[in-house]
Amino acid sequence: MAAYESFFDALGLRDWCDADKTDGPMSMAQLLAQTQGGDAGAEGPVLPFPSLDVLHEACHRIGQTRDVTEGLERGFLDIRPELKLVLDPITQPLSWMLDGALWVAEGTPWWIMIPALLLLSYLVSRSKAVTAFVAAVLVFFAVIDHYDVAMQTLAIVFVCTGLSVLFGVPIGIGMSKSNTAQRLIVPILDLLQTLPTFVYLIPLIFLFSVTESKLYGIAIILYAIVPVIRLTDLGIRLVDKDVVEAANAFGMNAWQKLSRVELPLALPNIMAGVNQTIMMSLAMVVIASLVSAPGLGVLVLRGIRNLELGVGIVAGLGIVLLAVILDRVSKAALARVDQQRGH
Repeated sequence: MAAYESFFDALGLRDWCDADKTDGPMSMAQLLAQTQGGDAGAEGPVLPFPSLDVLHEACHRIGQTRDVTEGLERGFLDIRPELKLVLDPITQPLSWMLDGALWVAEGTPWWIMIPALLLLSYLVSRSKAVTAFVAAVLVFFAVIDHYDVAMQTLAIVFVCTGLSVLFGVPIGIGMSKSNTAQRLIVPILDLLQTLPTFVYLIPLIFLFSVTESKLYGIAIILYAIVPVIRLTDLGIRLVDKDVVEAANAFGMNAWQKLSRVELPLALPNIMAGVNQTIMMSLAMVVIASLVSAPGLGVLVLRGIRNLELGVGIVAGLGIVLLAVILDRVSKAALARVDQQRGH
């Protein structure tokens, strides 16, 4: 006798449970019991937890776990056409931006791209040591013939980080100005931050073609946007209330207070959020190689699939070096902001 059959019998629900009884597909527990030659309906020495599958064995009117997962899948597929109709035109510019950035990265000669990146590094960091380190890393990529894939990865990171900051900073500002908005948005940020990286790709694969750049672009942005939102909100909330009151005393309106007082004082926190967003974008680029994202992640994936140890290690080292130079440049920029605030 299945576990909990006596429970339903005692409640007088046996006729209801057995109504429309059909022999549906077996549960995993039943399959294992059948493979091992046991009786899936026999009770063990310990009463099992009343999970859906266990209760289904005693009362066929109760659904199985597979019914929950199939229901979610059917629900998503039912609304998929409408979602695609709305999201396709909204997200198409992301594909254009990513494709354009990759075209520039792949089509620009090295003797133009490398000096341009070094100039950008110096303008951002104002550090000769950091710029020299960036130069050494770029030369290393060129020497080992990983320059092209490294530029592809950088192009994706630049686009996705830029969009994350573009959308994340205003959301963070809105959160800092409204406790209600913060209470509503924080659970969403918690979900995005704790959701396994592979899970980001599952609904997107059903919505977009794997040949579309926006597929991996959306996944990267959703994963990387959280730090800049949180730290923008935190930075503005930590602005000294006396300073805000002084701004009010001078007759500043809300926009003037934000642009002249709050954002400059919150800039170190915002820059720290940008730094973390860059790192998370780079981390997600590797995962996104599973859905056709180009760059160093493809070589890491190749090393795993084909058991090519050297290819995987060199590509992994390249990703580490990219992470280091992006981290050093952004931290040098943050240090410069702090130094200017001190003066």
